[in-house]
Amino acid sequence: MQPEVGDIIKFKKGKIKYEGIVIPSPKKDSIIIKLSNGYNIGFKKDSIEIISVEKKEKPKIFSEVKFEKNKGLPEISLISTGGTIASRVDYEAGGVRWLMKPEEIFFMTPELSNVVTFKNISSPFQIASESMTFECYKILAKEVANELNAGSKGVIITHGTDTLHYTSAALSFMLQNLSKPVCLVGAQRSPDRGSFDGSMNLICASYIAGQSDIGEAVIVMHGEMSDTYCNVLRGTKVRKMHSTRRDTFRPINSSSLAKIYMNGKFEKLSDYKMRNDDNEVYPDIELEEKTAIIKAYPNFNPDILDYYIDKGYKGLVIEAFALGHVPTNTINDKFSWIDPVKRARDEGIIIVFATQCLFGRVNPFVYSNGRIMEEMGVIYAEDMLPEVAYLKLSWILGHTNDYFEIKRNMLSNMANEINYRIKGGKDGL
Repeated sequence: MQPEVGDIIKFKKGKIKYEGIVIPSPKKDSIIIKLSNGYNIGFKKDSIEIISVEKKEKPKIFSEVKFEKNKGLPEISLISTGGTIASRVDYEAGGVRWLMKPEEIFFMTPELSNVVTFKNISSPFQIASESMTFECYKILAKEVANELNAGSKGVIITHGTDTLHYTSAALSFMLQNLSKPVCLVGAQRSPDRGSFDGSMNLICASYIAGQSDIGEAVIVMHGEMSDTYCNVLRGTKVRKMHSTRRDTFRPINSSSLAKIYMNGKFEKLSDYKMRNDDNEVYPDIELEEKTAIIKAYPNFNPDILDYYIDKGYKGLVIEAFALGHVPTNTINDKFSWIDPVKRARDEGIIIVFATQCLFGRVNPFVYSNGRIMEEMGVIYAEDMLPEVAYLKLSWILGHTNDYFEIKRNMLSNMANEINYRIKGGKDGL
């Protein structure tokens, strides 16, 4: 009996027995199965001995999800944008697929009905987070503002994890007068795996959105590898630090705002902007598209800056070394950044230096090469992450081209993106 996609197959490869669900294979002469632990494994068809094939059942059609409102619970809104968290097991294919409608999220996590009720559920787009653009940020900012101003206690945004911290930073600047929780949440593991983290992250985010006194944009994700608690992390002081770990999001030059447990237990860890349900938030969505991040590295030829100058870019964030260094006194003049930076500044391009060390801050006054750059008008971004500096600069350039106003705003704390109390040690404090 020839196995088909969705069938449960048992077979031997040598002396070892395997069992799993047949999933699509890119090669006709190969078979791929999904094991019970969620991992996939493949073999040449002529290398295995089939023991049995259990034919797939007709897949159940998930036609409609009803989520009954509980008037005794806080009313929040959910915006689904895609990513691993917005997927569910496809039992026909033995894999996962994106949700066809955002309401399906309750199919995966019915416990949400015990924590909050939903004023509105929407999905303005479904996109992998690596494909996010400024246009996506603008759509989200407007939709979040609409939901909060319509009376929602808070908003949850489900999002892919690859660029989750970019979006949290963008919304932190774009949502002016924000005083309710906007919780961005994702999943590192897909729902076909026993280690799926999306449900716990969603439940924890629901407590924060509906019941906490936090009034800013945050990321809510696993605090450690086990299912102990979730961290509540400021949207401008957080970064994805591991490609696969469930506790990948860590505070940078800051500490977690709070811990939130599955039972709703809340542990405040540091100060944050307090909730004010009476404030009206407005989306200030102007972003300058002609901005970029450039990473300095040994043997870097800075004439790449000419490309950005000639293409009409308005702002550049440089991931500089350590305290904010780039080569100035070099064996070969072609590796010196002095002339390219001078040309860029003469063309009116704003240049911002952030440290690629991530932890710590830049300082142009320790070594001479820093002073050279500062005197040419380079703006040193304190302890801001390069990604945050990039989005902040894009937002500021969307409103002004005046250098002194740009510098003043870049060095002003708009969304707690600058920490003036870094001392070194755990979490950069």
